[in-house]
Amino acid sequence: MTVSVVIPTFNSARCIGSVLDALLACDMPRGDMELIICDAGSTDETLGICRAKGVDAILPNPLKTGEAGKAVGVRAARNDVIALIDSDNVVPDAGWLRAMLDPFNEPGIVASEPIAYYCRPGDGYITRYCARLGMNDPLCLFLGNYDRVCGVTGKWTGLPVEAADRGSWLEVTLRKGPIPTIGANGTCFRRSFLLHYLKDGAYLNDIDILYDAVSEAGAVKIAKVKTGIIHIFAGTARVFARKQRRRIEDFLYYRKAGGRSYPWSALPKTGVAVFALCCVTVVPLVVQAVIGAVRAPDTCWLFHPVACWITLWCYGMGVVRSLFTSAPSDRSNWKQT
Repeated sequence: MTVSVVIPTFNSARCIGSVLDALLACDMPRGDMELIICDAGSTDETLGICRAKGVDAILPNPLKTGEAGKAVGVRAARNDVIALIDSDNVVPDAGWLRAMLDPFNEPGIVASEPIAYYCRPGDGYITRYCARLGMNDPLCLFLGNYDRVCGVTGKWTGLPVEAADRGSWLEVTLRKGPIPTIGANGTCFRRSFLLHYLKDGAYLNDIDILYDAVSEAGAVKIAKVKTGIIHIFAGTARVFARKQRRRIEDFLYYRKAGGRSYPWSALPKTGVAVFALCCVTVVPLVVQAVIGAVRAPDTCWLFHPVACWITLWCYGMGVVRSLFTSAPSDRSNWKQT
């Protein structure tokens, strides 16, 4: 089976070399793997590194965002399966791509996603924290809406799903209602499936794709593969806060503009209230951090209360600002980490 790997980039020099090296080390013939870079106008060494690694195509992404870059890459891809790899995603071993492609031998499977984030001891404390928490946004823990194994709950999602064990992967049936936000950080899709739901859109909002499919078909089958992927999320608390600000600014802007379909508003409002209360009282956050540290010992859990406080502040201020003005996050000086 062949695969096209689509990687949006923008000033990604710190990570992109490791990302490409890991993909090129996968145990599949180079001719069976197409590497497509969709660049948003990098001014660092990103494109030079990509050319040196021998990627198959470097395409312009004038709309800048990762979602726009994915749309560009999907339309240019030649192979039947597309792997959406972000420029800060590193595959953990040589067998990763084959494991991710294996579920597509079942005709009913439209997508496959790693069930966990892989935690490397040498990574920074925030990257390790996000990997062990199983999400990059701690609010999702309180909403139950996450899609990787969580060190606090021991589950890969807090939402009700139908799953059957197929050995190296879970066959998950998604039905109408709230579904996990599946689609980013190493998710693979059938190209025909993506093109059907992308249509003429300039943006591929990955978490919207499966929701749109479920809304149209009533049920969709995906695979949660029993492997992980490395997500180099943030090196400092300042970068973590910047990414949280970007997340809320983009969410509020596109929700107001009507450009998103995933029903975040349908998730229980009590989760947001509980999150805010836990941040104020602090003790529940400490308890969660202790539970995580018992299950997966790591000093990175000390960041959990801080991550929650940063998120509460950024989201609260984002909501207040949106009452007076609304715009997508400025990416003119963006750097990867």
